[in-house]
Amino acid sequence: MKTFLSAALAAALLAGAGPAFAQNEIVIGEIESLTGGKAGFGNELHNASLLAVEEINAAGGLLGKKVKLVTEDTQSKPGEPAAGIQKLIARDKVVAVLGEYASSLSLEAAPIAQQNKVPMISPGSTNPKVTETGDYIFRVCFIDPFQGTVLSKFALDTLKKKKAAVFTDIKADYSIGLAQFFKEHFSKNGGEVVVEKSYSTGDKDFKAQLTAIKAANPDFLMVPGYYGEVALIAKQARALGITAPLLGGDGWSDEQLVAIGGSAISGSYFTDHFSVEDKSPKIQDFLAKYQKRFNKPAGSAAALGYDAALVLFDAIKRAGAAEPSKIRDALAATKDFDGVTGKITINAKRDAEKPAVVLQVKGKDFKYVSTVAP
Repeated sequence: MKTFLSAALAAALLAGAGPAFAQNEIVIGEIESLTGGKAGFGNELHNASLLAVEEINAAGGLLGKKVKLVTEDTQSKPGEPAAGIQKLIARDKVVAVLGEYASSLSLEAAPIAQQNKVPMISPGSTNPKVTETGDYIFRVCFIDPFQGTVLSKFALDTLKKKKAAVFTDIKADYSIGLAQFFKEHFSKNGGEVVVEKSYSTGDKDFKAQLTAIKAANPDFLMVPGYYGEVALIAKQARALGITAPLLGGDGWSDEQLVAIGGSAISGSYFTDHFSVEDKSPKIQDFLAKYQKRFNKPAGSAAALGYDAALVLFDAIKRAGAAEPSKIRDALAATKDFDGVTGKITINAKRDAEKPAVVLQVKGKDFKYVSTVAP
């Protein structure tokens, strides 16, 4: 896998400029899609990181030092995560990196973090390949083999649906992986994939694929993509007379899903990391703090971003030093961390073991349906 090591970074490393931090502050990097097609997720994540940093600094910081957050916008585009993480390591001397959300973008940045032995924590990249990059790469979300199984079980056991159409974004590692794990479980447990079609990130016209899907007469459409394309797919499916519900994963979880999809997406289901309807004090306290600070409601991306930052802060505290290797070891030892999205334990593969929820789109809301433990 390419590591996209820039000449500037290579020169810095050859000169002995490894990860470091200022005497009076701990510098943490962040790579997120603040612009482009995944900006809805990226801005929620960035807001959550800001909130976490403001809170830790108000409480006295970490190890007697203030935390400084340096953010690079990956613009939702290939090439940008590599450039961003290079800057954070070589220029800003970060001790750890938060992000990215999208699996494809994390897969681009992770080899650089691994090569330079700087811990990277993805809030929401669910493709298994992300943490397989190496022992400095972590995540605080569940992974697609689990998420795909949850969706398959829900379709078979709760919805009693046996015939699936699978519509995959072939430009997104997240979509490809989730589709694969869904199909494996669904086919082995009495379901049938009656048609498979594909599209690419950024596409706007899905009528040809949807016409073929309609002809196959599926009970539901499994669309493991991101909210922008999914919303358009729902609208065009309804326009073609397809009435079957859509199912998908956490890539749906943004207010733009409903803003774009409107009534066409209502009645469909997706897996997510938490529900705003959960009355637990930890969740409701976070939702209130986020609303007060940013004057907008928090979604699951914000909750994951907040958890990623707090898991990192906890690791730094337990490490007793802001040194990347010690932070890495402390992250790997994380057990039963009480996060907004549930209790987080980092397993031997550096993945988070935690539950998933199933939500249904109803009007403008994402309504809680069920919780599934790992």
